[in-house]
Amino acid sequence: MSPRPHPWRDNGEPPSPRVPLRFGYGTNGLADLRLDDALALLADLGYDGVGLTLDHMHLDPLAPDLAARTRRLAQRLDALGLDVTVETGARYVLDPRRKHGPSLLDPDPDDRARRVDLLIRAVRVAADLGAHAVHCFSGITPAGTDPDTAWDRLAEALTPVLDAATTAGVPLAVEPEPGHLLATLADFHRLRRTLGDPDHLGLTLDIGHCQCLEPLSPADCIRAVGPWLRHVQIEDMRRGIHEHLPFGDGEIDFPPVLAALAATGYQGLTVVELPRHSHAGPHFAELSLPFLRGAETTALRSPLPVPSHGDPSATTEGSTS
Repeated sequence: MSPRPHPWRDNGEPPSPRVPLRFGYGTNGLADLRLDDALALLADLGYDGVGLTLDHMHLDPLAPDLAARTRRLAQRLDALGLDVTVETGARYVLDPRRKHGPSLLDPDPDDRARRVDLLIRAVRVAADLGAHAVHCFSGITPAGTDPDTAWDRLAEALTPVLDAATTAGVPLAVEPEPGHLLATLADFHRLRRTLGDPDHLGLTLDIGHCQCLEPLSPADCIRAVGPWLRHVQIEDMRRGIHEHLPFGDGEIDFPPVLAALAATGYQGLTVVELPRHSHAGPHFAELSLPFLRGAETTALRSPLPVPSHGDPSATTEGSTS
């Protein structure tokens, strides 16, 4: 299965505004289901795709015969008509005792190399699945590590991953994560400039994280980062509280968010991110898509927002607050 085209790179310009949005659901919110059952559920519910977290229960990236298992999954996704993004946020896939460990910031270079290897495996899986991006994040700064050292480690560790992504033709989409070294949009731009703005380095924008800690509104965040947008995660959230919530349980006004997203011409998946609601994953998957489609319909009745371009300037560069 060859990678699908990435329209934003074809001629240097984003596609026309108001393209229909394409919604997916993350397998980290369906962790109690077998992967094939989860995919069949999402197809039956009408989702356009899936955010596939590589984990021990869902396409284990460390188990034998990864390439053969990936080929079978590609065939299944094609049969179900589902697109895919590859996500790398499994909590204990590398270490059964350290959540998200080891990270790209780990003091031990051998441990950092284990995370790099996982991300390179994810890039290969994404290429074989025709995924539109590979998601990743920086990790939390280890105790006793000064920020400059942490940023140096991050840039050094991501370089071979970006090389693999460039070879595979799959964007690497880094997610600002509350509490991590790379926590904000300003931090993403710091990394981008440090690495020389490589073509295959893009952004995963989590809409809830914008509500949680960015100085701009979620819709304004989207307008500010349109040129770098490669993957979107979506859920509800409250200001100052990093808790992924079902739609309607937080503070986000979604029609302006979806209107802004449509105006960028973004054509990747917008993936529902509810990992802590996995115990009732099928229920929330069933509720989430009608909510998003309804919000999109409302958004389409509103005036088209004017996208802005350039780095958001309301957050101090390098901030991790």
